[in-house]
Amino acid sequence: MNRTKKFMRNTVASVFQQAVVIIVGLILPRVMLVCYGSEINGITSSIQQFINYFTLVEAGIGASAIFALYKPLARQDHSRISSIVTAARRFYIQSGYIFTGLIVILAFCFPLIRNTKTLSSPELSALVLVLGAPGFLNFFLLSKYNVILTADQRSYVISIAKATFNAVSMVVIVYLAYLHFNVVLARALSLIALLVQSLIISIDVRKKYPYLDYHTKPDNSALNQRWDALYLQILGIVQSGTPVILATIFLGYKDVSVYAIFNMVIGGLNGILGIFTSGLSASFGDVIARGQKEILQKTYQEFEFTYYALITVVYACAFVLIMPFIRIYTAGITDANYNVPLVGFLIVVNGFLYNLKTPQGMLVISAGLYHETRWQTTMQGAIAVVGGIALAPSFGLPGIVIGSILSNLYRDIDLLFFIPKNVTKLPPQSTLKRWVISALEFFLILLPATQITIRAEHISQWILWGVTWSVYAVVVVVIFSLFLDRKVCKASVKRIIKTLGVKNQ
Repeated sequence: MNRTKKFMRNTVASVFQQAVVIIVGLILPRVMLVCYGSEINGITSSIQQFINYFTLVEAGIGASAIFALYKPLARQDHSRISSIVTAARRFYIQSGYIFTGLIVILAFCFPLIRNTKTLSSPELSALVLVLGAPGFLNFFLLSKYNVILTADQRSYVISIAKATFNAVSMVVIVYLAYLHFNVVLARALSLIALLVQSLIISIDVRKKYPYLDYHTKPDNSALNQRWDALYLQILGIVQSGTPVILATIFLGYKDVSVYAIFNMVIGGLNGILGIFTSGLSASFGDVIARGQKEILQKTYQEFEFTYYALITVVYACAFVLIMPFIRIYTAGITDANYNVPLVGFLIVVNGFLYNLKTPQGMLVISAGLYHETRWQTTMQGAIAVVGGIALAPSFGLPGIVIGSILSNLYRDIDLLFFIPKNVTKLPPQSTLKRWVISALEFFLILLPATQITIRAEHISQWILWGVTWSVYAVVVVVIFSLFLDRKVCKASVKRIIKTLGVKNQ
């Protein structure tokens, strides 16, 4: 199966997964707010973020193993593949023990962080253990499978398994919530979905890769980059987790809930955008491993152009539509104030800047440039943390989000020069030009909002506004693209048509 067909299969599966994620992301927080209240929703979000931090004990194993597998998979070197996967498996098990220990420590310590009358200390501890269970399973069983599936451009299997887990888990939680089950018990019973997820992935891997031998001598040297890959993972965790942790420490669980609801919207948008990048790191990694420089330059420019057009449409519309949506979504919820336009606008800007570096960040992973980017990654994380800490006491949630904005802005500028110099060998001016074009498009898409007030009391009205503004945004982007980036625009359209037609490269 060639790269185009694999990309299409991964994309279709990713569309399915993201559709499920968006549906779950819309339904579950609303159910949590209605059935359990803003404080429990904030507590759950806070615990989940601490758990996300603990996954850093993975220490870059997956990213370095995936990179190490590109060449042996291309050469069908079964012995080498087994030795790398075996090494990854051993490191994952070691990391799993550390992760489990951290979860147990958090279970004891979390009730001491901030007082709440909503749940007792034993209930808080139990909730930590329940929410940490999926991570336990990933370390001890699924991660080694995910490594080879991702490297082999078969991430569609992971997408289907995750979508099934999310759907089954949501159904159980929603059903039990409306039966007024205790939130800890409802979350615990939803873990039955883990069994389904495990079966889907493990059965597929055993069928597709019967030659895998976990008793072969592990090639630990293949994972030498894992500590450098860890730096890149820190970036992602810090970027997504710092606001929640800082809000927990400096503000309160209700503020955490407010941030989580706004971030739910951004998470949905990023999920949609993720459909178009699913599996591409592995595809570009394959191209780089084969030394196909001209193909790399051509396909990267087309991807960069297409992705910037997408994020401009998506985030410009989000800037206009986020507050009407939040008002509809939180209607009737009175235990916290969710009508905070400044937070909404800042979080959209942060999301746009975060996605602006996605094409370049993807090539960092594809080329395995973890060591070369570790200090830049550290700087970005430091800006988010220090900025948030400095601004949170005086400005609350807006200050925390501004810290993340400054962090992303720094990383955007850094990668603007780093990737052309070290990977693509293309002039950075071409990317800078697309940034300027996106900024102009963004401004024109927002311009009518200065004269038009969106009034939507029902979701159907909001959807109508959304469709109207999206059509206008697409028209603006298409016109600018045809006049200012015609050559790459035409090449990108041809590739999209070719891909949709599932034609060979």
